[in-house]
Amino acid sequence: MKLLDGLARFFSKDMAMDLGTANTLIYKKGEGIMLNEPSVVALSRNTGRVIAVGNEAKEYLGRTPQKIVAIRPMKDGVIADFEVTNVMIKYFLNRVQRRSYLFRPRLIVAVPTGITQVEKRAVIEAAEQAGARQVHLIEEPMAAAIGAGLPIGKPMGNMIVDIGGGTTEVAVISLSAVAYAESVRVAGDEANEAIIRYIQQHHQIAIGENEAERIKLEIGSACPLPETIAANVSGKEILTGIPRTFQVNDQEIRLALTEPVNVIIESVKRTFEKTPPELAADIAENGVWLAGGGALLRGLDILLSELLQLPVKVEDDPLTTVTRGAGQVMESIGEYRQVFLN
Repeated sequence: MKLLDGLARFFSKDMAMDLGTANTLIYKKGEGIMLNEPSVVALSRNTGRVIAVGNEAKEYLGRTPQKIVAIRPMKDGVIADFEVTNVMIKYFLNRVQRRSYLFRPRLIVAVPTGITQVEKRAVIEAAEQAGARQVHLIEEPMAAAIGAGLPIGKPMGNMIVDIGGGTTEVAVISLSAVAYAESVRVAGDEANEAIIRYIQQHHQIAIGENEAERIKLEIGSACPLPETIAANVSGKEILTGIPRTFQVNDQEIRLALTEPVNVIIESVKRTFEKTPPELAADIAENGVWLAGGGALLRGLDILLSELLQLPVKVEDDPLTTVTRGAGQVMESIGEYRQVFLN
């Protein structure tokens, strides 16, 4: 058995995956991040045949004819459509491996803190059916803390706020374990939906998901900017259905994002309320770290810092923090076994 395990490690390329609501990233052992694509699959309605996955499939969102459907199989950080997720994982793993190996790879998958036993089982089964021989799960904030280079093994408090597509994970980590964590299902996707609602209510224009995300990235902010910036918006009038292009500014989008931003702030405050005083004192000294795509929202770190009266730092490459952390665990799996979920 040990001989087979040794051969498997030698002849397969183990991987780590951040299976996100918005994007899936894969780290290949010894090579780094090899894939970063949207978690979207386009299927034929009639036959169920896969037409496109990832970047190409995302372009289909809101643009498909009746015979094609574009699906995001992950919702709030967990599997919403098992079969489509299975297809997507298999496609991405094959893309990264590029050639078939004699043995199937081991796979580490980052999952939300609030994941249930049923949801854990679904992730493991999907990964195994997609070709993984062994699957380990790691909590996203733990992976993010490792990716950010925080001293997780020391007896001191480290706070990480990982704002993804479907969930925001706030965790206090000490001695390679999560001392307290909170997971709220409000993050990047909810911010996009808030922009869609705002433009519909205040401009009577309907816009799509991709357009809302573009606006958020171009002019979205959590606190006032030094100068006003604007972006063109393309949509259709709700009453007439006629296409229209108009402008919105950062102040409007900031107002649209007030609710999701406040939910994230409140989750951070609640985490502090539940954190033991000694760990809270460590965080006051070390600061709060932001990771995930949501950390790129302009001024979010400034707003949090002002409200908490604490230093707040944004990880250098927040979009890949979780994947890099999971990859680091894969590179030194023996050292990190205690961080895996049972």
